Amino acid sequence: MFGDLDPGQLSEIVHIMQVRRVRAGHPIFREGDPGDAWFVIFEGEADVTKRTDFGPDKVIAQIGPRACFGEMAILDHSPRSASVVARGDSTVFRFPRDEFEALLAEDNLAAYKLVYQMAKVLTVRARNTTQQLSDALADRDKPHRLRDTSTSLVEEQSLSE
Repeated sequence: MFGDLDPGQLSEIVHIMQVRRVRAGHPIFREGDPGDAWFVIFEGEADVTKRTDFGPDKVIAQIGPRACFGEMAILDHSPRSASVVARGDSTVFRFPRDEFEALLAEDNLAAYKLVYQMAKVLTVRARNTTQQLSDALADRDKPHRLRDTSTSLVEEQSLSE
C-alpha cells in the first residue's frame, strides 16, 4: 500500500496515522459503526464478520499483516457493513477520514497515491467477484451453487466497507 511513497510522502501520511493495539477477540470496528477511518494491519490477524439473521456472526474473511480494510469509508462515508475483530493481539494503523480528506483537499500527492492503491485493491476484489459470479452462472446443473455463491459474494464485498 505504501510502496510508491518516497520518504517525504510517507512522513506526511505517518503524521495523520494513529497506532492502535487491539487485544484478541476485541473489535477494531463493528458492523453499523460510522465509516470514519481506514486501516492497515501492521501485526496480527483479524476476522471480518457479518451479522446473520439467526445464530452467531459469520466469518466471511480473514486478513493479516499489510492488509488494508475499511477503505470504502474514505470514498463514500457509509457505515460499516461488517465487523472486524482481532484474532490475536494485533497492531493496526488507523487513518482518520477527516485528516485524510484534508490531505486530499491540499492536493497532497501521497494521499492521491494511496487513493490510487485503494482503487487497485477494490478493482481486484471486483474482478474476483465477477469471476466467481461467472463461474456460478456457468454451473447451471447445480441451482444451489448460484444461491451459495451470490450469498458469499455479497458477504465478501462487505470487507471493503
